[in-house]
Amino acid sequence: MNEKKIMVIGASSGIGRALADTLASAGSIVGIAGRREALLHDLAATRPDRYRVHAFDVTEANTCIAHLETLAKAMGGVDAVVISAGGGDVNEALDFEVERKMINLNVFAFTQLADWAFNYFKRQGFGHLVAITSIAGIRGSRQAPAYSATKSYQITYLQGLRQKAHKERASITVTDICPGFVDTPSAKSPMRFWVAPLSKAAGQIYHGMHKRRKVVYVTRRWRFIAWLYRWLPAQLHERL
Repeated sequence: MNEKKIMVIGASSGIGRALADTLASAGSIVGIAGRREALLHDLAATRPDRYRVHAFDVTEANTCIAHLETLAKAMGGVDAVVISAGGGDVNEALDFEVERKMINLNVFAFTQLADWAFNYFKRQGFGHLVAITSIAGIRGSRQAPAYSATKSYQITYLQGLRQKAHKERASITVTDICPGFVDTPSAKSPMRFWVAPLSKAAGQIYHGMHKRRKVVYVTRRWRFIAWLYRWLPAQLHERL
């Protein structure tokens, strides 16, 4: 993956930031995007020759594509796009404003980003689309209904793009990064276990990207939880 040009959307903090650092350390040119410009520049200052910075809000649909094109041009092209822009909140009170924000970010913005990346790669003849989803997307959650539902949408959408690439014989790899709990401020579940340090999560994501995996569970032990959760009988799931 050395000398690859990789765009990381949502690189100002958390998994996106840790992964951008890992990619830059490995020798890639990394285009970093996010809302918080100061944090992006702080990261870029660690390796000025490796980073290209462009700050924008992915939920502003009318301007998002122009920003993506600007960053791609500044990078001199794009070999891979990582969508790490996403969020979630526990919302047992079903405050619709909380749900609306998650849907806007994890569904509407995600779809625009994924479609742009897929079409960009289709035009140039190759590319690698990577997106951070979640184990939470496998089944519904009473604590965070919109989060689990929007992550399910992302998982299914990526499957559709993978099928589309195969059917159209497009040289586009689609990788679903499916984490369990990672030690970030956005991990707000009241019940957490097997919490991965950011550095470990970023390393396993990098390895999965390098191997061009279809699905990468972070950490690897979460593959078992994913299988168990997927096949858990509905009656037991409803009692959780």
